[in-house]
Amino acid sequence: MKIVFTDNIASVPAEQWNALAGDANPFIQHDFLLALEQHNCLQPWGWSPQHCLLFDDDVLIGACPAYLKENSYGEFVFDWAWADAYQKHGLEYYPKLVCAIPFTPAQGPRLLAKQNHIDANGDAVSSSAIKKGLINALLAYSENNKLSSAHFLFCENDDIEQLEAGNLLQRYDYQFHWSNNGYQSFDDFLSQLTSKRRKNIKRERRKVAEGNVQIEVINGEQLNEKQWELLYAYYRVTFLKKSGAPTLTLDFFKAVANKLRAFFAYHEGRTVAAAICFEGKEKLYGRHWGCSDNYDSLHFEVCYYTGIEYCIEKQLQVFEPGAQGEHKIWRGFLPTRTRSAHWIASPEFKPAIADFLQREAAAMKHHGEILLESSPYKT
Repeated sequence: MKIVFTDNIASVPAEQWNALAGDANPFIQHDFLLALEQHNCLQPWGWSPQHCLLFDDDVLIGACPAYLKENSYGEFVFDWAWADAYQKHGLEYYPKLVCAIPFTPAQGPRLLAKQNHIDANGDAVSSSAIKKGLINALLAYSENNKLSSAHFLFCENDDIEQLEAGNLLQRYDYQFHWSNNGYQSFDDFLSQLTSKRRKNIKRERRKVAEGNVQIEVINGEQLNEKQWELLYAYYRVTFLKKSGAPTLTLDFFKAVANKLRAFFAYHEGRTVAAAICFEGKEKLYGRHWGCSDNYDSLHFEVCYYTGIEYCIEKQLQVFEPGAQGEHKIWRGFLPTRTRSAHWIASPEFKPAIADFLQREAAAMKHHGEILLESSPYKT
């Protein structure tokens, strides 16, 4: 078996990568990662691909999306304070290795492994062994290239178990996700909420309707050129309002149109707001939103309630509306842990960061318990 690092995912056949990645998560699939590389989304912002590939002869049996980083931008697991501490002590925190999906704070597979692989000797190779091989290769790469650290972000539980077994430091945070408990309609969902929260949601939806605002959901593959331009303009405007940078390009969005769902809001025949979502096999992922005018409760309608209705209609099981936002709890999105793992090279800084993470975890546990007290559900 051999390990290869590539700075170009186009060098990996899409069918081989996707055979490992599966079809559940849209962000880990070959076309999504390729679109990021080919449409000027990475290099301007400090993401340099170094994808890790594990081969048995010429058969790809393991892979991990990985990037060299010169900053911490677009990661959503914040380590700026760690970088600042390194600098104050005369050490270099960058470059570092990040195993994640750029600009995408969504859980998903990170250590991709072939199931039920039989090697050239006829011996079975477990997916667990393949994942351990990937972890060892990524840490060896980090050590050999004198990187300060390696970070595995927004991992699913089975990957976290392998990373924890490798003695990487554990970290977690909270996002707010909606779960489809077999709802047949939006009213069915509302019936599970307390009276106060049910009335609040009805009031917010009524304000949008009384404002004569209509909502439409369009599959990305059905968008015409004018709709693409409008959608991208609304994507950009939110970043510009907040003095941020719109990192994803219009050509990128067009390249992943089959995964994209556009949520448009219209008033008196013109578009006044739009949101971008991505659809997986069982999940809807809310990503970006923008508006040109102020309409009471329109953000909640476009970004939350229409998404919930869409999930119920399409029988999707989970709606992840993006990072942060405790106001989502009252609207049916419960706190859900997101997890990451971290390897720190410095023998001086590793104990300090480990101590910080231990104290942070205790505080986060308490915070999660408080958040759950605000659940809008009857039970």
